[in-house]
Amino acid sequence: MKVRILGCGSSGGVPRVGGSWGACDPTEPKNRRMRCSLLVTTDQGQILIDTAPDMREQLLAAEVRALDSVFYTHLHADQAHGIDDLRALALINRHRIPVYAEPDILDQLTTRFDYCFQQIKDYPPILDANALMGPIDRAGVTITPIRVQHGVIDATGYRIGNAAYFPDVSEIPEERFADLDGLELLIVDALRYKPHPSHAHLDRALTWIERIKPGRAVLTNLHMDLDYGTLCRTLPDGVVPAFDGMEIDLSD
Repeated sequence: MKVRILGCGSSGGVPRVGGSWGACDPTEPKNRRMRCSLLVTTDQGQILIDTAPDMREQLLAAEVRALDSVFYTHLHADQAHGIDDLRALALINRHRIPVYAEPDILDQLTTRFDYCFQQIKDYPPILDANALMGPIDRAGVTITPIRVQHGVIDATGYRIGNAAYFPDVSEIPEERFADLDGLELLIVDALRYKPHPSHAHLDRALTWIERIKPGRAVLTNLHMDLDYGTLCRTLPDGVVPAFDGMEIDLSD
């Protein structure tokens, strides 16, 4: 199994509209960040987690031609508003793409983007909605939803085989840490240095990593406070910052 970080930026990306790079060195290509999405590739297919507003560019960069399925963490704009770019893949492959989300998130998705799921005159539906009630096998890997807190809303993190992905999380419920035993890879929200009401900040993310003890950890959802080079020099062993296009091979 291989995972690819399609985007690792915070909700506004880096640089922000208007040209601000914050503390990020604009000459370092790995500081240019699109919004968060993840691609999982197995020998049986490809799975997408979230459809960031930069979806078209991300799918082109990863040379994606078909998807086994799409999973959603929550419905904030930076996780969902690239959904229309799935249309090209549905049309190329001539079938609806299965979409999975926990029931409340799925209800929001099918209401907000109803035209993607319903037959409209001259426009066929492109997505097939599926309520996620627990672990499910897709493309030869078990995907387990893990409910977490994201500020005032809930979001879904995912364990995908021996990897886990939490792009937007402020609290992990105590009872869910057991679901994270034996991880080879943890990809986790670390928005900025200072605490934030809706996201893990760097120290909180590092505390979780120390507790979970994955084989390796990658920080994502990086705001413009967090410079790639500075993080590389200061993070503990086994922890690295994400960058757009980063690939991690988890093959045995």
